[in-house]
Amino acid sequence: MPDPRVAVFLHSGDYDRVHQGAAIAAAASSAGRPVEVFFFWWALRRLVDGGLAKVDLDPDLSHRFETRGYPTAATLLQAARDTGHCRVFACSASMEMLGLRPPELEPLVDSILGWNGILARTEGVTDRFYL
Repeated sequence: MPDPRVAVFLHSGDYDRVHQGAAIAAAASSAGRPVEVFFFWWALRRLVDGGLAKVDLDPDLSHRFETRGYPTAATLLQAARDTGHCRVFACSASMEMLGLRPPELEPLVDSILGWNGILARTEGVTDRFYL
């Protein structure tokens, strides 16, 4: 039987990429699949700065999001977490390189991990998404 877990690796801070990752997490977790979302570099910066709640696309797409009531990346990620099937992690090296401290991240993530921990958590996961 295939491993039901889903791993989402968010590196880019581009809004469309973090939104897609949050949508994957929301869809998988709402189907009862265990999901782990890992934030690196510019995606981590966007998370800390509250940028998941700000639709940052070209004006036409931003307008469509607003008028059609599409959920923001923040809303999707919170919905995923609310299922109880989704956990969120920050990369410790990215945190250090961006000059962030653990107290800034602790309210936003379940844990801060280095690559050894990330690799251990995702061993055997076949549904991996890199955005």
